[in-house]
Amino acid sequence: MKRQDYISWDEYFMGIAMLSAQRSKDSNTQVGACIVDENNKILSLGYNGMPIGCNDDEMPWDREGDPVDTKYMYVCHAELNAILNSRIQPRGATLYVTLFPCNECAKAIIQSGIREIVYLSDKYDGMDDNTASKKMLDMVGIKYREYKRTNRKLVIEV
Repeated sequence: MKRQDYISWDEYFMGIAMLSAQRSKDSNTQVGACIVDENNKILSLGYNGMPIGCNDDEMPWDREGDPVDTKYMYVCHAELNAILNSRIQPRGATLYVTLFPCNECAKAIIQSGIREIVYLSDKYDGMDDNTASKKMLDMVGIKYREYKRTNRKLVIEV
């Protein structure tokens, strides 16, 4: 008899995005992303962090102050990292991400050919960059939906 308590594709891919977020060294916001093709094959992963070669210990992680002394001028978002990490064009793919994409990431998502976004949190709903993001995604027909939590607890011991 086939096992009945296996996790769904959405649980699997969002779980991987959540696990990827744990690689982020940002003390305030950890975001993870997982890009999946139409056959449920993982194309790429990403998390928010400094560009390759930029020493995280020497880069600013502050959220306030002179803009050049904050993380915002430097951090690559999880979605952009996942797109850039993909070895093949993610045209037609689905992006699982723990935080709804900002307007800058929306532009990269559109340009890459991703067709659907499944997001865990939309905590910046109504903010200008969030509104712009949704406007662009709607304009080009990229679907987005909130991940439906199952409240299943998965434990990974490493």
